[in-house]
Amino acid sequence: MSAPTTKRKPRSPKASSPRPRAPPRPIALRLYVAGASPNSLAAIHNLKSIHARIDGARFEVEMVDVLREPDRGLADGILVTPTLVRVWPLPRCRVLGDLRDVELVVRCLGLE
Repeated sequence: MSAPTTKRKPRSPKASSPRPRAPPRPIALRLYVAGASPNSLAAIHNLKSIHARIDGARFEVEMVDVLREPDRGLADGILVTPTLVRVWPLPRCRVLGDLRDVELVVRCLGLE
């Protein structure tokens, strides 16, 4: 006696509509400064120069004043200001100092 066979219905291809692509997530940067110290002001100015030089829509910047939020700086392991941190995409990357070498900052953070 042979085993009963069952016929399977052929699968119909699912109608797939292309999903609209979400815009790429911007690069997230965080600049830690110490109030209005000369190096902090220079870092802010130089970061604005970088923003003007490349497509500013590609990255967003959060500024943290460690004089006003010292616990946040300590929690993030910030020992020196100014410090610029690439938060997203991973891996995190840090640039210390006043960001005067714009070419180096752009290359290190992957903003090219």
